[in-house]
Amino acid sequence: MDKKVETTPSLTLKRRLNASPAEVFEAWTNPELLMRWFGPENVTTQEVAVDPRVGGSFRVVMLENTGERHEVSGRYYEVVENERLVFSWSWITTPERVSRVVVTFKPDGDGTILTLLHEKLFDEQAVLGHTHGWTGSLVKLEELFA
Repeated sequence: MDKKVETTPSLTLKRRLNASPAEVFEAWTNPELLMRWFGPENVTTQEVAVDPRVGGSFRVVMLENTGERHEVSGRYYEVVENERLVFSWSWITTPERVSRVVVTFKPDGDGTILTLLHEKLFDEQAVLGHTHGWTGSLVKLEELFA
């Protein structure tokens, strides 16, 4: 008899960036750099606080061009310098919906293959919203290293 496996929606995005894993890792852990790329095209990042160590936390406040304010925060579960970040992800408006983000940085010649896995999302609508947000953010991250 097959056991039913509980699955929750997730998304995976990959990008090749023209920067070393160390440079890309820093873009994820340095507040000044995060401010420059975090959030999709219709969003301006207003505040960033990061403490990139196991048990440390992050918080990002974004302002949409409609005036809508978004705030996300979480805790770091795993921090392997220049290789991997794993952290929880929770919007201030839905704190009970905690998902998980895994970002890996793999050397690729003179660049980096970034893989982003966002798992344990609430539903397919959350997948669509986060796909839009992460895709827009990664376009800005690519431009940072163009």
